[in-house]
Amino acid sequence: MRYTPKHAQHTYTRRDVYYFSRVIPSDLKHHYIKPRIIQSLKTKSAYKAAVASKILLAKLDDYWLGLRLKQDDVPTSHLLINGATVNLESNLPTIDEALEIYLTVKGTGKSDLFFTHTRRSIKYLKDCLGCRSLDQYTSADAAKLRDGLVSRGLGSSSVQRNFSCIKAVVNFVILEKGLDCSNPFSGVYLHSDNSSKKRRPIPLDSLKVLQQRCVLMDDDLRHLVSLISDTGMRLSEAAGLMKSD
Repeated sequence: MRYTPKHAQHTYTRRDVYYFSRVIPSDLKHHYIKPRIIQSLKTKSAYKAAVASKILLAKLDDYWLGLRLKQDDVPTSHLLINGATVNLESNLPTIDEALEIYLTVKGTGKSDLFFTHTRRSIKYLKDCLGCRSLDQYTSADAAKLRDGLVSRGLGSSSVQRNFSCIKAVVNFVILEKGLDCSNPFSGVYLHSDNSSKKRRPIPLDSLKVLQQRCVLMDDDLRHLVSLISDTGMRLSEAAGLMKSD
């Protein structure tokens, strides 16, 4: 390990690989098992190490600010709506922290769609109820979230899908961290809509007209449309095919 003046702030090299190192502030040390954060930046480039170090510094500063705000008394707490005054001094993870834990552990090998759907569901929750610690949400909040999703125009299946995602995140972190709290989103009543229209197939006459137009144009995009219309493949499946397939 050696420090040199040319290194970016909070970095050093070991076997030519750059590492990030920062001492944990004294007022936050009780949150960590070690007094210093050390993480490989996985690069031998001084420029890339400097960029990565700045990103880590910014993320740490934001996270530490959140920890400090959680430790302080909530200002004007008497003005908060019902439910938000529950366990104001909670040290449990916030829904944002729960989301990152869930994605980090469960996201291995998952597609981009998994991350997109999960983040969207948690965003719906925060837009409606705000970002709180997990034990600061109540069953009344869950009902409010349900009504909020309906008012957004989401159908019953979409509401149920988002609630399933939110419940999965909260349940996972409660079990993973051994938290002493319940999941308020588990028992809420969700409407079922049996009157929703089923998606009907494209009429055969329309498909024939579409395929004739594709023959006239005869380019890559039209080949792709023709393939989908003939096979029923999804766009992503057809676009990913090789000629050999």
